[in-house]
Amino acid sequence: MNGYVAGLPAFLAYFGSGAVLLVIFALVYSAITPQHEFRLIRAGNTAAATAYLGALVGFSLPLASAAANSVSIIDFVIWAVIGAVLQLIAFAVAAMAQKELSKRIDAGEMAAGVWAGGIALVTGMLNAACMTY
Repeated sequence: MNGYVAGLPAFLAYFGSGAVLLVIFALVYSAITPQHEFRLIRAGNTAAATAYLGALVGFSLPLASAAANSVSIIDFVIWAVIGAVLQLIAFAVAAMAQKELSKRIDAGEMAAGVWAGGIALVTGMLNAACMTY
């Protein structure tokens, strides 16, 4: 039995750290982006939910890659921060490419939400793949 749970402490450390990092990213992302995701989602704004969920999944992909490939918790956290910064840059680029993106998400325009969420997802996939080297 001991062999089966030998990795449990490392699992708990990485999982716990990952969950904390995900919550921190979610709060920072919501604070930095112009739209108020939590308020919009509570009001039933599907575009905001789509964009926000895309950002969360887009961050989770490199977070998972960092957990799988890092050599320590510190290494994991460093790569998670890099992933978070790239997600914020991705939103800025998406907003520059689509004028008034935040206002369109606020207004519930699904195309804007899918655009922002999609950019976050493709950024996360590329980011995660690049972390494997």
